[in-house]
Amino acid sequence: MSPYGNRTLSVVPLQKFVLDGFGGGPQTQALLFALFLALYVVAVLGNLTMIVVITLDARLHSPMYFFLKNLSFLDLGYSSVVYPKALFDLMSSTKVITFAGCATQFFFFSLLVTTEGFLLAMMAYDRFVAICSPLRYPISMRPLVCARLVLGSYCGGCLNSILQASFTFSLPFCSSNHIDHFLCDVPPLLKLACADTTISELVMFGLCGLIIVGTTLVVLTSYGYITVTILRMRSGGGRHKLFSTCGSHMTAVSLFYGTLLVMYARPGAVASMEQGKVVSVFYTLVIPMLNPLIYSLRNKDVKDALRRLGQRHIAT
Repeated sequence: MSPYGNRTLSVVPLQKFVLDGFGGGPQTQALLFALFLALYVVAVLGNLTMIVVITLDARLHSPMYFFLKNLSFLDLGYSSVVYPKALFDLMSSTKVITFAGCATQFFFFSLLVTTEGFLLAMMAYDRFVAICSPLRYPISMRPLVCARLVLGSYCGGCLNSILQASFTFSLPFCSSNHIDHFLCDVPPLLKLACADTTISELVMFGLCGLIIVGTTLVVLTSYGYITVTILRMRSGGGRHKLFSTCGSHMTAVSLFYGTLLVMYARPGAVASMEQGKVVSVFYTLVIPMLNPLIYSLRNKDVKDALRRLGQRHIAT
């Protein structure tokens, strides 16, 4: 509940917010700028590389890589919604963002992050069908089905984003316009509200908890069946290849869902802003940087595609 919930205050309609970001002097800000810029450049280059390689290499035109290309697009998208502005603010003294700009940033950030959560569950289902029902796989995961699963992920993300944005930005905000964060997100915004935020907090915890628990159940159920199927295989080489492929996805899933659970679906998430900033950096920048490395370094098909693309470029 907002600390202003039981007071009578004159509410000033806000036209802009100030993103306080991280504390510290000029040296700390410069160090953070260099660190975030390096991580962001690696994330952009890594995800763009995955998108280009999967698009250009015909051998990667399969459902698994179709989902992986969309994952790279989402990672590129939500990190780019946050970090150009965050990097600018680290070198600026004003750090101002308009009310409309804040709402827009939050909407697209929430849309892309939530969509990624659903997409990771779809990727687990894809691996389940491929490994447990290989004969039905070409029909069950034909291009139209894959496109519908991705579209459904975006629809789920859009619905969550609309609900979260509606409940958050319809609140009256007090004269203080300083957001104790480096991006517009629900927990720090709720701290500025002049009204009772109980409903908004319940909406955030409820929706995020439902999405995280629901998608996690899909992932765990899929990988439970996958593990049993792999252990029944007689070929040691086949087991190793499948475990390697599934291990990449499970690593990405664990990192993503773990940080979201800490950030949004636990009591006290609204109050612990300093911890929230660190967690936010991890899932908005570190994970988008790590995902291309996780899927390329542990995936022979992607490494072979990169090699072929490099040889084709040299030949021309």
